[in-house]
Amino acid sequence: MGNVADGIVDRLRAWGTHRVFGYAGDGVDPLLAALARAEEDIEFVSARHEEMAAFMATGHAKYTGQVGVCLATQGPGAIHLLAGLYDAKLDSKPVVAIVGQVVTTAQGSGYQQEVELPTLFKDACAQYVQTVNAPEQVEAVLDNAFRTAIATSSPTCVIVAHDVQQAEVPEKEHAHGIVPSAPVTAAPRVMPSEEDLDRAARLLNTGERVALLVGQGAAGAASEVAKVAERLGAGVATSLLGKPVIDESLPWACGVMGHLGTTAAADLMAGCDTLLIVGSNDPWTEFYPAPGQARAVQIDISARNLGAKYPVEVALAGDATETLRALLPRLQGTERPWRGEVETMVDTWRRVAQARCAEPGQPLNPQAVVAALSGHLPADAQVSVDVGSVVYWYARFLRLPPGVPAHLSSTLACMGAGLPYGLAAKLAHPDRPVVAMAGDGAMQMSGNAELITLAHRWREWADPRFVVLVLSNGDLAEVSWEQREMEGDPRFPASQDVPAFPWADHARLLGLEGIRIDRPEDIDKAWATALSADRPTVIEAVVDPATPLLPPRATESQVEQMLTGLAQEGADRAAEQLRIQREHEEARHRWSCAAFGDRTREGSDDLAVPIRRERGLPTDKGPVRDRPRSGLRPAQHRRHRLALEEGNLKVGSRWSSARLGC
Repeated sequence: MGNVADGIVDRLRAWGTHRVFGYAGDGVDPLLAALARAEEDIEFVSARHEEMAAFMATGHAKYTGQVGVCLATQGPGAIHLLAGLYDAKLDSKPVVAIVGQVVTTAQGSGYQQEVELPTLFKDACAQYVQTVNAPEQVEAVLDNAFRTAIATSSPTCVIVAHDVQQAEVPEKEHAHGIVPSAPVTAAPRVMPSEEDLDRAARLLNTGERVALLVGQGAAGAASEVAKVAERLGAGVATSLLGKPVIDESLPWACGVMGHLGTTAAADLMAGCDTLLIVGSNDPWTEFYPAPGQARAVQIDISARNLGAKYPVEVALAGDATETLRALLPRLQGTERPWRGEVETMVDTWRRVAQARCAEPGQPLNPQAVVAALSGHLPADAQVSVDVGSVVYWYARFLRLPPGVPAHLSSTLACMGAGLPYGLAAKLAHPDRPVVAMAGDGAMQMSGNAELITLAHRWREWADPRFVVLVLSNGDLAEVSWEQREMEGDPRFPASQDVPAFPWADHARLLGLEGIRIDRPEDIDKAWATALSADRPTVIEAVVDPATPLLPPRATESQVEQMLTGLAQEGADRAAEQLRIQREHEEARHRWSCAAFGDRTREGSDDLAVPIRRERGLPTDKGPVRDRPRSGLRPAQHRRHRLALEEGNLKVGSRWSSARLGC
């Protein structure tokens, strides 16, 4: 029958596992030997660190929809898995971690590398952590680990001591205490009741300014989301994880919501009176409509998420695609002037985005570097994004072709996941190009090590294109701007300085291609060259750390906090860049006042408040539902957009439409 290690590998095969990510150690030596005997069926992918292996397993789950499997030895190896497993937990992805342990005869003695593993994993893998104590357990434990991971979209953990891995598996018995099991599961068909669907439709049909917030739970439902948006005359914003779901070229696609999102998404949430949340559990609650502003319906396959981030009147537990299909015939397609407002919000944001990308950098504007990828990204590409300021530029400025997957560590927001995610995507689909984007801080944290894995593996791939963009600014920029915004403190160089590193030269030393750019005219050429290369390419883009990370609809106090921190630094250039972006915001608010009566919801700190005073309007605006409608018909909104395009719409004495790139 073989030993327990062989039995584990057999069960992995039965569950359809083709790839295990891990790092070697004596606590899993029998398992490694069993994997070697099964290497025609299951590939072992050796990362440079167990944390990277866990990120790869999470990435595998994200790009394939299948269970990711990672393997680590006892003690430090097990501990290193935690960040990647928490990433899977918080972004709701199925991962099974198989972990070695010291021999059973030494457990409880304080043996070398002995760690209380069930305690270690009880939170990260809260749904299922189990130690295999006897050979007869192995099948049932692995089956439960896989079933639970799939059913709960979360990580699970199986712990197997070294000597148990070596033990022989006895013949199966039908006896007391022996639990038979099978490697099967099934996804339940979760649908709301007809009564609840009717209630949801009645609420949505009464809305005059409907917004949709779409998350990763709506993956595969892009067509249904579009039909509902068209029927309701709604605008659509996405969570960060939901960005790939929606074609952002559509006129009502407002982009990503949140601190790192677009002003169009923020305006949509601020102006709506009705909200439909589809497959999103986004944590940026301050960017949702204010409580009491909008009536809400939420669709989620997990009942635990319903009403968890926003007060909803109708909760629909169900699959997003099927629920939207069932809801659609119940929705009324009446004309809503709100759609014209939404399209104008989107147009305005796109022009502001163009203006921001057109601002000169020293030497490069990072926004322009990421935005330029939109014109070069292949339709069959896969994208991974690390954590840091690069996420802001991805969320706001990269337009993904429909169907292109893009993933990142979103809820945990852990630096260092970008390259492991990209490698997992490439290993799953070696015939498709990959673009991984990261800052120099994240690359120095772990990405540099996984460049070695990239250099080791790329010759096996049908399509060798794998582009790593490194935004090199010598700064942990997101942390620096957070210190300024949240604390009014200056940047702390000892904490945030990132040492200079020759990324392009290093890539060439590894046998990869390396391109260093520091002139705007070289940006497009770099993307074109990298995406047509015969091997993986590292683009080292030397970018400006003074580019502000200003949130959408920034308040006066947020801006003043930033300026206070910058003044203490003597960072005149960053302060000037912040003032320019602040003018973008003021211009947008002034124009919104002129076009829509300024349906904003912030209090006296809102940048629109002084504008309202100038126009003799009340600054205490009250609930959105009680404020006057703009009364503009779609044709009038089109005229406003044309006026903006032609430079005829004045938006403030310190501003001109030329600066918007019109």
